Amino acid sequence: MENEKKCGCGVPDCCDMRGMLQFLIMWILSQKSLYGSQIADEIGRRRGDRPNPGTLYPALKELLKRGIIQFELEGNKKLYSLTGLGKSALDRCKAWFLQAFGDILKT
Repeated sequence: MENEKKCGCGVPDCCDMRGMLQFLIMWILSQKSLYGSQIADEIGRRRGDRPNPGTLYPALKELLKRGIIQFELEGNKKLYSLTGLGKSALDRCKAWFLQAFGDILKT
C-alpha cells in the first residue's frame, strides 16, 4: 500500500508486532467474523490468557481506524470482520513474520 507507514524497523505499520495482538486479531478475523467477546475468547484459547477489554478494544479501534477491519451492528453487538485492505495487510504481516521468525520455527 503506497501510503502505508512503517515503524522504522521494516514492520508494516498496519501490523503492530508489540505483543502481536493486532496480528493475532487480523489472523483470527481472516478465519471468520466474530464479536469482540468471541475474539477475546479465541485469543485466550490460543495464548492461555484472555485479553481484558482495556487491551482488546483499543487494538480493535486502531484496526478500524486504519480500515483493516470493519463491523456490522447486530442488535447492540458489533460483528467484526477483515476488510479487503485487511487481507492484503495480513499477507504482508505474515510475510514479515516468516522473514523475521521463520528460521526459529525450523529448529
